[in-house]
Amino acid sequence: MSILSINHAVVDTIIFDFDGTLAKLNINFDQMRRAIIELVSSNGIDHQSLHHQFILEIIGEASAILHNHSLKKAQSFTEEAYRIIEGIEVEAAQRGELFNGTKELLTSLDNHCIQAGIITRNCSKAVQTVFPDISSYCRMIVCRDDVNHVKPHPEQLNLALTRLGSKANRSIMIGDHPLDIETGRNAGTLTAGVLTGHFQEEDFLEAGANLVLPQALDILKFMGSA
Repeated sequence: MSILSINHAVVDTIIFDFDGTLAKLNINFDQMRRAIIELVSSNGIDHQSLHHQFILEIIGEASAILHNHSLKKAQSFTEEAYRIIEGIEVEAAQRGELFNGTKELLTSLDNHCIQAGIITRNCSKAVQTVFPDISSYCRMIVCRDDVNHVKPHPEQLNLALTRLGSKANRSIMIGDHPLDIETGRNAGTLTAGVLTGHFQEEDFLEAGANLVLPQALDILKFMGSA
């Protein structure tokens, strides 16, 4: 059996983010944000206070506001909002591709008996579009559709660890966004940032990452024998 030795800690489980970490990040978040803000405004909600939020959080907060007045209106808004973002995600996925070495990385971890999982704020349809045979390489995938709360809330990461039978103090969360570092810290895992998205080393260190890697594949350099 193999392990990873990171900052003098023994790690036997790796949880990866997907977009920007294992697959090229090409979702047009600006387009998505504009579409959701337009939908929010069309429902009579002042969107100014929501601009600082992530898109999923904007949807959640706007839905809660509408719920105070009409459950039916809140449900209709939420359904339309998710229809919009899923359409953008799937369209991006049709043009997407995995990073070179992603399948080899997951295969190597499996061959060395290191548990691996994937958690993502993306929808399962988009993930399957980019990586149709994902279940052959990774048996634990937790998408937005599978939980009530997405990262940085720890629910997705905790669910993945529970299903894998893994412990947080022997696990590491790897992602291309400081949000992934926050998620790992919230769940009590080690964390690593990768420079294959839009953020720099200092962004991850400021977020509290234990490690910063050029790409996810580089985690294999920390492999050793138990």
